Parts: sequence; C-alpha cells; structure tokens
Amino acid sequence: MNYVITGSVAFDYLMTFPGCFSDFILPEKLERLSLSFLIDSLTIQHGGNAANIAYTLALLGERPRLMATVGEDFGDYREWLESKGIDTSLTKVIPGVHTATFFANTDRVNSQIASFYPGAMAYAGQLSFYDLDGEKPDLVTISPNDMGAMQRYVQECQELGIAYLYDPSQQIVRLDKHVVRKGIEGAAAFFVNDYEFDLVQKITGMTQDDVLHCVKLLVITCGENGSLIFAAGDEIHVPIVPAKQIVDPTGVGDAFRGGFLVGYGRGWNLELCGQMGALAATYCLESTGPQGQSYTPAEFAARFRDHFDDHGRLDELTASPPSIQAS
Repeated sequence: MNYVITGSVAFDYLMTFPGCFSDFILPEKLERLSLSFLIDSLTIQHGGNAANIAYTLALLGERPRLMATVGEDFGDYREWLESKGIDTSLTKVIPGVHTATFFANTDRVNSQIASFYPGAMAYAGQLSFYDLDGEKPDLVTISPNDMGAMQRYVQECQELGIAYLYDPSQQIVRLDKHVVRKGIEGAAAFFVNDYEFDLVQKITGMTQDDVLHCVKLLVITCGENGSLIFAAGDEIHVPIVPAKQIVDPTGVGDAFRGGFLVGYGRGWNLELCGQMGALAATYCLESTGPQGQSYTPAEFAARFRDHFDDHGRLDELTASPPSIQAS
C-alpha cells in the first residue's frame, strides 16, 4: 500500500503531575485562571501526529512516506524514523527554524493540559501533491497540521483523485466550518474521537447521517469505551485491549490509526481493522511517549490472538507487503 502521511512532526516534552488537575480548578474563578503545577518527571520524545501514525505503520511492516516540514534540528529524528522503515524523502527542512514542539502535562487520571508550538510546521503549505514523483498514493492521511496546508491538501487530493483520510483532530476548533465540511465531503474516511465528533457537528451543523452520506467510512474512538466504526449502513463496536500498565496516553489515537490502516490497506474486514487499531493503541498506552512502543509483526499477532480471532489473517504481516488497495 502506497501511504503518504501528512501532519505534524514534533518533539514532545512530556511531564507528569502526581495529583488531579480538577482538584485545583475553581469553577467560580475560571475567568481569572492562574495555575502552576510542580511536575514529577520530564521526558523528551519523538512525536507529531504524522510521524506517530507512520511509526505504527512501519512497526507492522509498511513503508509509509512522511510528508511534512521540519526544522534544522531534525537530523537525529530523521535517522530514527528511517531506521524504523519510514521514508522521509518528502520531509522538507526549513532553514533557521525549529521543528514543532509539543508540551503535555498529564495528571494521575490521564487528564492532560497541553500546548503546541508549530515552528517549521507553519511552512507545510509549501509542499504540494502536484510535486510528487512516482506513483500516485493509494491513500493520504490529512492529520493536524498548518491550517492552510490542510486546506491545500484536501483541495489537491480532490483535484488529483487521490483517496484521503481526513483527521483534523486538534485543529477542529481553529478551522472554519466550511473548510471542515469540504474536508469531510471529499474524504474516503473520517477519523475523530467522540468529543471531537460532537464539536464537528456543533461547528458544521452536520449530523452523523450527513457525514455518512459523504464518507465511506467513519471511525469514532471513545477512549476506554473502545471505538465505533460506521460503513455501508453497519455499525461495529470494537472494545479496547486491556493494558498491562498505563504509562502515558500521548499518541494513543495516532497508534490506533496506524494499526487500523495496516488492515484497511490490505482490504481486511473493518472489525479486524478496528481490533488492530485497538491493540496498537494499547501498546502505545503502555509506553512512554508516542513512539516508545516496540514489537514485531509476529509479537503483535500473538498478543492479538489473546483477545480476538483474526482467522489467520495476521500471518500475512510477516510476508511481503500487499499490492491491493483499500476498498
């Protein structure tokens, strides 16, 4: 499967707070909120939505192309991604600028307060699908990115007839409602979490039925309640895979998307795709940072079978990559 993954590439500064943020938020004082949290730990990790999705794809044997803009500090990160099997030839370095940076503070119940500095991501609109060499991508993911770039990629994919997965996520609150509607209306698939889907409906005025009239596939992740998959009039609920330990929720949604896409690109049934996403998400939850997890396709298949029945399909993950396209 020829995947091109667009979106953010970032360094993640991940902090942990031993208490609960909610204990210190006074509803009657929200207009003058002033809080400071003494953290227990700080780690600096590789991150960014696009890189995280590509990372899980690569763990399961794919070689996705990462299309993004990064800063001059990207050298070691590029080596890391290439060593895992990710093609960074479409990743452009912007001189004199830092790679995007994500700051996240997580409390003991996995609530997060986060900030994001776009850095080189602000230049992502310089990249164009009209400039791609070689075969046209089978599937593009349009993940959170510079807003102008996201709008441009939607427009170009529609003009060039390239199937794309629309995943606006954190940028929903900043994108114009008409931009979000256009992204949905031309997408092959739409991925959001349950909170984001409520926001989309509020911002755009679209109902769930309206969305399903536009896309072949709607996937809504629901945290500990698993995920919901809607396609061809069917609704599929996929439960989570219980975690052996909960370490860090950062990047769990990206891992779900990567796991799902591996099955989707092979034309496997959607329930199996969702189950693969669920396990990939749990691996991420059990590790520090969005790219802290590590497993082979064989290890993934063995653990998968502790919870689900793949009818032998996952044996194909250890074989050569498939040539079929997602339906």
